[in-house]
Amino acid sequence: MIGIIGAMESEVERLREAMVVEKTENVAGMKFYCGRIDGAECVVVRSGIGKVNAAICTQILCDLFPITSIWNTGIAGSLRAEINIGDIVISTDAVQHDMDARYFGYEPGVIPQQKVSAFAADEALAERAEAICKEVNPDISVFRGRVLSGDQFIAEKEKKQWLSDTFSGMCTEMEGAAIAHAAYRNGMPFLIIRAISDKADDSATEDYNTFEKKAIEHMVRLTLALLKEEA
Repeated sequence: MIGIIGAMESEVERLREAMVVEKTENVAGMKFYCGRIDGAECVVVRSGIGKVNAAICTQILCDLFPITSIWNTGIAGSLRAEINIGDIVISTDAVQHDMDARYFGYEPGVIPQQKVSAFAADEALAERAEAICKEVNPDISVFRGRVLSGDQFIAEKEKKQWLSDTFSGMCTEMEGAAIAHAAYRNGMPFLIIRAISDKADDSATEDYNTFEKKAIEHMVRLTLALLKEEA
């Protein structure tokens, strides 16, 4: 069984529509839809926005459902000039950019007293996702790289530049690294799939509202095709 987490209703509703729902479970204010999509057994859930919601949701999946991997699907802001709105970023690893213990001698993003702060995605799953994305979304580009997460919507050029310079991230959003962190603590393979909805700069608010649906369409197409292969 594959656990699929989206933060917002718009990120999961298309997946639920494609699902043969066998049962639903309500836990911690989240509704977990269990069933099959194109033959693949999965559970789809909207976590809510932000790292705490995402981490809680991931732990519930690990504790209460017989999942074998976790996929986080959604949208993000680009941190690279070559990554355009509508493109897809598939995670190599994920870092919490707002983890800041520099006053205790730690580098930005490093979690104090923990061996791992950059959480590696499942390599085989990432490779399959990249190949499938090229097949089903030939009109866009797909990139593999670091996903940055923090409880902030990034819409300033200066902050975008700092994130890019400090962490070498491909995109920024608000849940993926928390899901990755919780998956790591549970020994659970994970993958983050993010479609770019904005450029994470001074135009981000306008771009997000305009291009959210377009970005989600590309993300859903990839996710459904990847599920079909997993069946």
